[in-house]
Amino acid sequence: MEEAPSEQTWSPTVGVEEEFLLVDPVTGIPANRADEVVTVAREQLGLELQHELTGAQVEINTSVCRDAEQVRRELLDTRRVVARAARMAGCRAIAVGAPPLGHATGEITDSLRYRRIAREFGALAEQQLICGCHVHVAVPDRETAVQVCNHLRPWLPVLAAVTANSPFSDGADTGFASWRSTVWSRWPVSGPPPVFTSWQHYEEVCDTMIEAGTALDRAMVYWDVRPATDLPTVEVRIADVAASVDDAVLLAALVRALVAQAVVDVENGVQAEPVPQQTLRQACWGAANEGLRGSTLDVVSGGLRPVRLQLDDLVRRLAPVFEANGDLAAVRRGLRLLDGHGGGADRQRRVFRQGQPEPLLSLLDVDRADRADPRETTAS
Repeated sequence: MEEAPSEQTWSPTVGVEEEFLLVDPVTGIPANRADEVVTVAREQLGLELQHELTGAQVEINTSVCRDAEQVRRELLDTRRVVARAARMAGCRAIAVGAPPLGHATGEITDSLRYRRIAREFGALAEQQLICGCHVHVAVPDRETAVQVCNHLRPWLPVLAAVTANSPFSDGADTGFASWRSTVWSRWPVSGPPPVFTSWQHYEEVCDTMIEAGTALDRAMVYWDVRPATDLPTVEVRIADVAASVDDAVLLAALVRALVAQAVVDVENGVQAEPVPQQTLRQACWGAANEGLRGSTLDVVSGGLRPVRLQLDDLVRRLAPVFEANGDLAAVRRGLRLLDGHGGGADRQRRVFRQGQPEPLLSLLDVDRADRADPRETTAS
């Protein structure tokens, strides 16, 4: 890919949504305790959590953040409160893309919209017991948002690998770094989006899917990157919830810089690389399978390349943006973590070799996930 221009005029705000899995504190089996956790968090700890599709999940949202360091501070603080609320409600909150232990189905949350999704999509909804991380970055307007999504598409496989954090299902290694991505791909509107020529084009495609019944509304347009439904942002949805806060911050900094550069490129008339949707899907599948330490298709060169080298390409390309936005230190910290300890899937595999749940759950506890080394999380 071409080097990014050094000119940088757009320094956008960023927000992060994280979903966490609630499990039995001893066995690690998913526990449908979201109602209790949400109530405790609100009434006793002053934190507003969000329900998700199943009763074994909760969601947090940062505020609108100025930079990656603010994202880091808020995630650390909020994760600790979530962990405390879960303990008070008799369960445990873990940061993992898919349930590593026990069943992979959950009770549907009792809300009008979620009940309708369950009626229309059956077992697909019940098996949606997966947890992602969504990064929102501000853009000037909807037309720009569509073009920015086009510019981000080639980098989706690399972004997926950064937080790949779900290698296990029902106690067994799936062979994937991100099993969540495979589960997620079963939805009819998921994966990498096509290239859109305009906001009108995007709207027309969404209308077609809603008319066909493959999405009930625009909130169910589950592409890996999309213009947000209710906010003036671009939303990147491809990632597992991160094993550590610094993994999540690295993802947020990368997405923020990609959007910032894309806004400048759009204003300067730079055209996005029109990678075919099917080619991009193959590369994203490879990233989910291999994770950060494997190889997947480089969608521009067309060859198989190590994901870590593709991440280096991206970081070099965005270095002027990181410096202008003040996120360079956060990026370097995240890269040191990945190089020193591997990705989330690598860390899980190291501690779960004996099949005992406690080392794995300790690694993934949301209030201890800022400590990346499994030896640290199991020493106390």
